[in-house]
Parts: sequence; C-alpha cells; structure tokens
Amino acid sequence: MALGADWRIKMDIKVFSNPFEMAQGAASLAASSIRSRLAVQETVVLVAATGASQIAFLENLTRDRSVDWPRVELFHLDEYIGLGIEHPASFARYIRDRLIHPTGISNYHLLDGARDPREMIAEANVKISFRAVDIAFVGIGENGHLAFNDPPADFEAEAPYIVVDLDARCRRQQVNEGWFAALDEVPQQAISMSVQQILKSKEIIAVVPDQRKSTAVKASIEGPVVPSVPASILQRHATLTMFLDIDSASLLEKT
Repeated sequence: MALGADWRIKMDIKVFSNPFEMAQGAASLAASSIRSRLAVQETVVLVAATGASQIAFLENLTRDRSVDWPRVELFHLDEYIGLGIEHPASFARYIRDRLIHPTGISNYHLLDGARDPREMIAEANVKISFRAVDIAFVGIGENGHLAFNDPPADFEAEAPYIVVDLDARCRRQQVNEGWFAALDEVPQQAISMSVQQILKSKEIIAVVPDQRKSTAVKASIEGPVVPSVPASILQRHATLTMFLDIDSASLLEKT
C-alpha cells in the first residue's frame, strides 16, 4: 500500500554537527514540551523508545530537574517475547535503569516479555486505551522499523500493542549494538506498539543518529509512505520533530 503525496506533512527536521549536540537539542525540546503540557494539565503521558540511539538523549533529559517527573506517566514501545526484565537486553530493564530510576517516575507500565504475550498485550491494551499519549519518543531502525514494526509493517492494525516478527536485519542490528552475543540469541518475535497507536501521540520526537541509519532516514523522509519503510509513516504526523546528526542526515537532499 502506497500513500500519495497528499498525505505528506512537512516535517521539522533538525540536523546537528555531532550526536552529542543532537542529544542535547532533543532533550531540550522534550523537557520544554513536558513542562508546557504540565502547565495546563495534571499529568503528561509519555511513550519512550529504547536502543543505543536513545541513550545520550535520555541521559540529557533525565538530568533536567526543571521537569516535574512525579507528574509523568510512562509507557514504552516494545519488548522481546521471552525475555524477562533482568535480561541485559530487556527493554523494560533499559527503561527502568535509564528513565524510571534517574527521574523517580512512579506511574509506569512496563511490558514483561517473560509473561504470556497474549495476556501481556491484553493488559497493556486496556491500560493505554484509557490514556491519551502526549509525547512519544521514537527512533528509526537500520531497516526503517518504527518501534519493532519491521518491514513490511502493518499500517492498519488498530490494537495498541501487537505481536510482530523480527526480520534478520533487525535482529543483526541488536547483535552489532552489543545487546546479544550472537544472532541465534535474539528472539524472533516481540510485543510492539502498533503504527496506528504511535500516530495517535499528540507529539512525536524522533532521535536518529549515526551513519548506519542514513539510508533508512532518507527513505523515511524523502521516499513514499510504504510498509516496506515503516518509519515513512511519520510523514503523516502533524507534530513531529526529527533530530539527526550530520551522519544520519548525510544522504538527504531536502534538509
């Protein structure tokens, strides 16, 4: 399914000279957005991404004490099926160690990969269905994935969380980033927030550094909106800011 050019909304793309400045810029916007929303509402609902590309961003963001973190409610994007929170590659562990503990957020909903995925998804779907997500932090995979929606992504699924199959390139990326020692250790399925649920977020902040993401970045920003490039769906979101470094933006023609 390809969506025509009429669906495109001009993205706010910010390119920085290095990944450290990019992370600082993204954290500054994220903190400002949270503060602005807390000025007019009691709680801000966040969705957070994980992975190597988000570490510096989250380190900068969690150091910002101008944010009233106890008024933040937190969900996360995805989790491997079969991995409990104590596994070094668990995304729930990542969120706990890099976002929850540094800020003291107490209202959070973690996906437990060790549980029966059908039960976990049913529970998570009920919880998030009663919440309007204010801000989603996302990344883009080397294969163009958004959350763990690998190509070809399901652009139609309405359920907030779904079971997805992980393709070989996605699984290889996890090995190359050091989360697993070998490809056969990487689970072949995961629980992922669906594309439609991500698009329901009022604001999306995408943080995408590194040369190895440049092809996916170009396809996501300048190519057609197609399931073979899952992150291209971000072209349809009205309030999205894309943070890139000079390497991840290196193939773009229209920055």
